[in-house]
Amino acid sequence: MRVRNIKISIKSDEELFNEVKDVMGKLHKGRKVTKHEGVSFASFEAMRKVLTEERLRILKTIRKNHPQSIYELAKLLHRDIKNTFNDVKFLADAGLIELKKTKDGREKTTPMVNYEKILLEIPV
Repeated sequence: MRVRNIKISIKSDEELFNEVKDVMGKLHKGRKVTKHEGVSFASFEAMRKVLTEERLRILKTIRKNHPQSIYELAKLLHRDIKNTFNDVKFLADAGLIELKKTKDGREKTTPMVNYEKILLEIPV
């Protein structure tokens, strides 16, 4: 696994639309488009709703302990399995956690954090 950083940015709908429009224009002209990874939010408040203290603790615990299932993660965090599952699913939907499903007898979902740092970019 290659370790990387993940970039989080605050972008208005207009900025995001202009970025997509620029990429589509380059693709239409056959020009090369550089790949960039990251997660964008419309506002700082929207980002704060996703990156709560508890969800940051989940990210850190996954990164440090590499739990093999969400159940194991809940035990490490001393949290209810349902609440842990909901937070993990939310973080996965936001692109901050990868989920790997395996079936070794019983099906389980392994949460993974494949980056070392979250870099926050806020335009002023």
